[in-house]
Amino acid sequence: MQDYLNQLNEAQLAPVLQKDGAMIVIAGAGSGKTRVLTYRIAYLMEKGVDAFSILALTFTNKAAREMKKRIAEIVGASEAKNLWMGTFHSVFAKILRIEAERLGYPSNFTIYDTQDSQSVIRAIIKEMNLDKDVYKYKQVYSRISSYKNSLITVKAYFNNPELMEADAMAKMPRLGDIYKAYVARCFKAGAMDFDDLLLKTNELLTRFPEVLAKYQNRFRYILVDEYQDTNHSQYLIVRALSDRFQNICVVGDDAQSIYAFRGANINNILNFQRDYDDVKVYRLEQNYRSTKNIVEAANSIIDKNKTKLEKIVWTENEPGNKIIVNRSMTDGDEGRFVASSIFENKMNNQLKNGDFAILYRTNAQSRAMEDALRKKDIPYRIYGGLSFYQRKEIKDVIAYLRLILNPKDEEALKRVVNYPARGIGNTTIEKLIVAANHYNRSIFEVMEHLDKIDLKINSGTKGKLQDFVTTIKSFQVLNESYNAFEIAEHVVKKTGLLQELKKDATPEGIARIENIEELLNGLRDFVEEQKELAESSGSLSEFLEDVALATDLDNEKGDDDRVALMTIHLAKGLEFPYVYVVGLEEDLFPSGMSMNTREELEEERRLFYVALTRAEKQAYLTYAQTRYRWGKLIDAEPSRFLEEIDENFLEYLTPVTENRYKPLIDADIFDEVDKSNLRLRKPTKGTPPRGPSEEQLKKLRRLRPVNASGKEKVEVDSNLKIGTLVEHMRFGKGKIVNIEGVGADKKAEINFENGGLKKLLLRFAKLNILEN
Repeated sequence: MQDYLNQLNEAQLAPVLQKDGAMIVIAGAGSGKTRVLTYRIAYLMEKGVDAFSILALTFTNKAAREMKKRIAEIVGASEAKNLWMGTFHSVFAKILRIEAERLGYPSNFTIYDTQDSQSVIRAIIKEMNLDKDVYKYKQVYSRISSYKNSLITVKAYFNNPELMEADAMAKMPRLGDIYKAYVARCFKAGAMDFDDLLLKTNELLTRFPEVLAKYQNRFRYILVDEYQDTNHSQYLIVRALSDRFQNICVVGDDAQSIYAFRGANINNILNFQRDYDDVKVYRLEQNYRSTKNIVEAANSIIDKNKTKLEKIVWTENEPGNKIIVNRSMTDGDEGRFVASSIFENKMNNQLKNGDFAILYRTNAQSRAMEDALRKKDIPYRIYGGLSFYQRKEIKDVIAYLRLILNPKDEEALKRVVNYPARGIGNTTIEKLIVAANHYNRSIFEVMEHLDKIDLKINSGTKGKLQDFVTTIKSFQVLNESYNAFEIAEHVVKKTGLLQELKKDATPEGIARIENIEELLNGLRDFVEEQKELAESSGSLSEFLEDVALATDLDNEKGDDDRVALMTIHLAKGLEFPYVYVVGLEEDLFPSGMSMNTREELEEERRLFYVALTRAEKQAYLTYAQTRYRWGKLIDAEPSRFLEEIDENFLEYLTPVTENRYKPLIDADIFDEVDKSNLRLRKPTKGTPPRGPSEEQLKKLRRLRPVNASGKEKVEVDSNLKIGTLVEHMRFGKGKIVNIEGVGADKKAEINFENGGLKKLLLRFAKLNILEN
């Protein structure tokens, strides 16, 4: 037996040696599915199958490259080059270039990326004189894309009254006309968009039987990776190409099907055995990645799904530590817990930053994590998105805030003077810049004195510029009495920024609104934290200084050893020794937008399964009791997924709250039921009055006793003195170097190892005494 086959276990070897026929390899997380696919291709080639007649389809170029490299090591680089291996889109683009003329396209047709397509759609909407606020080009593009992936051509669209009615109900009755014009425009330009690469391949194989026969004969053996992620269009192509010889091998894991929002259809893998004759089923159930605790905890979760293929994932790895569950008071505390835990694990176990990953459900959650990591000087990298403070919508809000403090800030002014749109065009801005340079004044000063300068600007535009100046000045007045959160909340509402973003209902548009919400949450956190500092007021200038330091750090280019931050969708296929899954709260994970049907909830559960199985050695699950939403503190409820894990695999750092549902009304308002005669019985007069409700007790606890002078009676730890070593959640370890003041005004000057010298008000400071 060849050397490379010795590297496989029995379960992996069986599908590799199965040469002919239809087969499905159901591969659990971390079970070596890529190795099986790779070695199967190498084995087929060693058994005399021509490389030109093998088609291997993957979902990423990275996966295709890695597989080709491994195959080349076994069979030689020159033979490996002859394989038809790549992503669905790259392989079908190759076929379409060969056959393009049959469809009326040049063989060197252009492939439009998303931006190209959206640009064409935007131009069509403008030419048709349609309201761009109703027909948002990104939303229209998204709709057309989903039609193409569902094989709804322009002709099929106009033959489907239900679809046309649905678009009319969405106030877009001309969507079909835009679709038709867009397809015509692309055809005229000799261009296909990303979705056409699938749609046109289906058209080619359906309309030209001789072409189908040609590729059926060529591709005697077909292999498909990540089959659970295929959409309807991809499924039909694979089905058509494999129909003649039925030598098809698909590999996938139904438990990791998490792309329904992109059109992936889990039924493709669930129903595979119905599509082909005599299907051989192989199961890769041994996990080589994670500890026993992680594997079995993940099993206990996915077991709750009703729609699934039967398999039992197991491992011979060590049991490992239990999964740690941590409850924090706020999302800010959650970030600090994660950063402190990473710091401790690094120190105690001599680990690299790259050994850690923080996974979240939405990109907006990165803010609290980034802030906490920065304060601990832990380098990190955001994958699949910009660092929080680098995102456009955040930079827009920050630009307004910068202008309030410094109206001479020209970069900030140019960014927002016409955003949201006010009818102040580029020509006007150029005239303002020329005038500002001529008079050696800032653009804002020129705008303040428009009546004294001849700028050749019409009166309408002049009025709009003056309105902008008035708006900024009104913000400046409010800033004198508002804290950073209050002024930012006012700006977001009054400028119309929020209304502008709400017009875009695409997933990207919703993510932008979530990011603005998260910025406000961060501001509220910041104001609360600044209360501890004796010389701080939680003002806008303090916040912007904090952000400026944050963004400077983001741009720092250093070594590549960084903590990974990413959404769970992006983490699929990756693995890390230590994984933190954060924000495990109802309406966040599972997402409030994905709980309308059992199918949606099961996809959220599969997403959690994917998150947990990224961890090799240790997994942490964290949630907050309260989380800011639009600057208002809301009570968060622990995610149902936490309850669904077998508790034998969990270790709670904080006690579990017994009752998840807290009654919102007092039970005492209802009469008791006398079960002897089933009549309502009122309490007798002698019934002692009930004590205060839990809600009232909470309020009472928040009230502090007031002494005779009318000031709060404040308890300050008497053990705090000069020389005491303390630890602070935010600033880390430090030594008290001075104490001054009495009662409520008592302050401690502390020299922190990381945070430098800070003066804290002891009535607010949360200090742990390490050594007296």
